[in-house]
Amino acid sequence: MTNPCSDPLLSKTFRAPRVKQREIIGKEVVDEIIYRCRKTRDRLIIELQARCGLRIGEVLGLRASDVNGRRLTLRRPKSGRDEESAFMPETLAGRLKAYLEAQSLLPDQRIFPICYTTARSLVKGLGDKMHVKIRPHDLRRHSATYASRNGIPLEVISKIILRHQDLKTTQMYLGRISEAEALRWMDVLHGK
Repeated sequence: MTNPCSDPLLSKTFRAPRVKQREIIGKEVVDEIIYRCRKTRDRLIIELQARCGLRIGEVLGLRASDVNGRRLTLRRPKSGRDEESAFMPETLAGRLKAYLEAQSLLPDQRIFPICYTTARSLVKGLGDKMHVKIRPHDLRRHSATYASRNGIPLEVISKIILRHQDLKTTQMYLGRISEAEALRWMDVLHGK
């Protein structure tokens, strides 16, 4: 008796879906998108995602009291904890501080009082100007891949930048490594 699960029709119908590797946007494209932002608010939203690895919901949920120098306090993060910390590069922290001062926000006011749909349209519109298909989460993916390509250990990317519980989740974010890049890393590691 043959196994009914071996039937060709069933195996086609119930096969596991193939996970499509997402295109990782290069640093030059992300930098160009950031520099083409007309509003300071828009630039900060894009930079917080691309440079700090924040989710769009985390960016939109930030309040003035959540900014402490180069440290951001994320309230009610996706991990389920009460709060987490994210960190910013010094130049971004300076721009964010100047923006907060210019806006004269109270500590409990949101820094970016826009909805998710508006933020998504903002990112998509900026990508369209560059002829690149981009979504907010692509900026987070870029942040992880850029850090990885610059030699940052996977554990740091996972726990500090992306704030994942599991390294396997982080590995799904990283782009594929081309043969040329693999050879370059071998030369860096062992010399030519």
